[in-house]
Amino acid sequence: MEPGNSTRVSEFLLQGFSEDPELQPLIFGLFLSMYLVTVLGNLLIILATISDSHLHTPMYFFLSNLSFVDIGFNSMSIPKMLVNIQTQSKAITYTGCITQMCFFFIFGELDNFLLAVMAYDRFLAICHPLHYMVIMNPWLCCLLVLVCWILSVLHALLQSLMMLQLSFCRNLEIPHLFCERNQVVQHACLTPSLMTW
Repeated sequence: MEPGNSTRVSEFLLQGFSEDPELQPLIFGLFLSMYLVTVLGNLLIILATISDSHLHTPMYFFLSNLSFVDIGFNSMSIPKMLVNIQTQSKAITYTGCITQMCFFFIFGELDNFLLAVMAYDRFLAICHPLHYMVIMNPWLCCLLVLVCWILSVLHALLQSLMMLQLSFCRNLEIPHLFCERNQVVQHACLTPSLMTW
């Protein structure tokens, strides 16, 4: 069989939490309020870091980047879930599913890389306090964040391209709120030994 995606499916079904119509408004309100609080809280962190000159330090620079990543990570799945609840639809297109997984990989890896960079920043601040401002200059901080983005995007593209190689031929119900890689892979028409990535 030649490589490539011979998928005939056009959509997956995201099962979410509950099919009970009485719980749908409660779930919608709960997730909408949590999403808005998360986005507004992270935006406040970013705006405070930008507006206050006392916060123009490497630690707050990385913290504002982490807040931006958190907004992206939450925006990757929650709005689609809210739309699905409002429209009483569980469908997500094949393209939408792959795109959602790609952004999940990007923001998930970015989160990890930025936390590692923040740990390195704190290590330098504690163990080398006299050299800290020389080592962690603005150029290095921007370079570290740029490297985090590049590594995250490359990893996400690699994962997404591997997902595009799969073919799907059976029940395409995903028991999650978003397209999670392991669940999508389980619906592929390949044997599990071929999917050891």
